[in-house]
Amino acid sequence: MSSLTNPAAYHILSYGTLLGTSIFNTFFNGIISYQVLPRPQFSQLQQKLFPYYFCMQTLLPLTLALTYPDSSSLPTTTLGTTLLHPTHRPSLISIATMAVCGAINWAFVGPATTAVMRRRKRQETVEGKKYWDKGVKSGEMEGLNREFTVLHSVSSAVNLVGIGCTIWYGFILGEKMR
Repeated sequence: MSSLTNPAAYHILSYGTLLGTSIFNTFFNGIISYQVLPRPQFSQLQQKLFPYYFCMQTLLPLTLALTYPDSSSLPTTTLGTTLLHPTHRPSLISIATMAVCGAINWAFVGPATTAVMRRRKRQETVEGKKYWDKGVKSGEMEGLNREFTVLHSVSSAVNLVGIGCTIWYGFILGEKMR
């Protein structure tokens, strides 16, 4: 039963959950949902999932920081204080970057994207056609589509940086297990 009180176990579980959900959501869930759901349902699904996803991407790295293993072995921890030691700078940088990427999407880019989607939905009602309909679009709709594209691109890039840092940290963690 000692593993239930061992912070290193929570460190590994948090890391695995973060990596798994990030890869699954980015490379499988989003793509497959886009392919099989009509746009309105896909949009509703993403609007509901993303806040939880970005929350996990923010809070799980904080758990990693708090349960960071002591440099001598995985089973011990000093509740994050070891992470601040200069020899652990790569770990600190990767974990901090993961948390910041999640927080950026959770607090800023995600809500801004959702707001644009809602404005675009209202504009569809005004114009009587969908934002993706072929043909000439109003200047307002073109602007909203452009704003959405920029925000979506920023969110995707920030997400990929976070995933890259999560993978990088996996290699760092693997070195500790040798």
